Amino acid sequence: MKTINQTFKSEIEIKKSTFIAYLTPIAEFKSLHVKLKEEHPKARHIVWAVRYLNEYNQIVENLSDDGEPKGSSAPPILSVLRGEELIECGILVVRYFGGIKLGIGGLVRAYGSVAKEVIKSADLVKFVQKEPLFFSVCYHYLSRFEHYFSTKGIVPLKKEFEGNGVKFELQLSKEEKDEFLKFAKEYERDGFKLETSL
Repeated sequence: MKTINQTFKSEIEIKKSTFIAYLTPIAEFKSLHVKLKEEHPKARHIVWAVRYLNEYNQIVENLSDDGEPKGSSAPPILSVLRGEELIECGILVVRYFGGIKLGIGGLVRAYGSVAKEVIKSADLVKFVQKEPLFFSVCYHYLSRFEHYFSTKGIVPLKKEFEGNGVKFELQLSKEEKDEFLKFAKEYERDGFKLETSL
């Protein structure tokens, strides 16, 4: 499986209709959808499809034709995402109608083509399953942990300052987690503690 780390954009024109596609990480999907609605008030449709993992590691797929004839637009996009084995991302397509009707077959081809185009322009990366890890550390050792993160390229998802220390939430692969716990073990007695949540 593959995924992306940033948003990519592609545009095609078919019979005077403009199709603008955005391939975006699932974490940015909702905010991008809202932004596109604001930026393109004259667009006839914003069609989308997503694939992501739920908390049980099952692939969830969702889609919307947004007023296009049922099955003509979002299913071809989802089909391209499946074909490329993309996960934890979605595609949004803004369509400006050019006055010429494309018909169901034309719409299927157009939405499928722009989805392939935006994926072609993207930097795809291997999808690595990550899981959350919560822990707290006393202020005395905070700089050591932050140094560890910077040398390993780990960016904490959340960081909360409390009276006796700092609570962190990380997303780590199995290898990263094993390595981190090995590092943190020496601070267990006086400052490091695993938590169940933040």
